[in-house]
Amino acid sequence: MDYFIVVVTTVAGLYFHWWLYVRIRRWMDRDLALSLAGTDESKKAYMLACLDTARTQRIKRAELAAWLERQAAAYPKG
Repeated sequence: MDYFIVVVTTVAGLYFHWWLYVRIRRWMDRDLALSLAGTDESKKAYMLACLDTARTQRIKRAELAAWLERQAAAYPKG
């Protein structure tokens, strides 16, 4: 019974740390997209849509910042 408790606690702890790591990465990506948008509300929505597109296209994390900067530059002004 003691081993069961240790195993369950270890698995729960590992899952929680994985979940927290994924959430923090998502928050950082979202903050990056919103910081590139500035104060323009329509550009914020556009950048969040671009972030969703990047996730579906499986853009690598190392390339995400440059990809989002290109999308922000391509935003239609006016």
